[in-house]
Amino acid sequence: MLHDILMILIGLVIGAIIGFFIARYVTKRYMKKNPPINEEMIKALMMQMGRKPNQKQINQMMKSMQKYM
Repeated sequence: MLHDILMILIGLVIGAIIGFFIARYVTKRYMKKNPPINEEMIKALMMQMGRKPNQKQINQMMKSMQKYM
C-alpha cells in the first residue's frame, strides 16, 4: 500500500519535471519563430507617441527586445 502511493508520487514528480522542460523548450522555439513584437510595431508605437523614428532607433529597440528573450 505505502509502496504504491510512493511510486505514484515519484511518477508525478518526474512527470512534472519532464513536462516543465518540454513546455519551456516549445515556448522558446515558438517565441523565436513568432516574436511578439516586430519592427513595424515599434515604428507604429513611436509614431503614436509623437516621434518619427529612424532605422537606427528601431534597430536599437529590436536589439534590446531580443536581449530579454
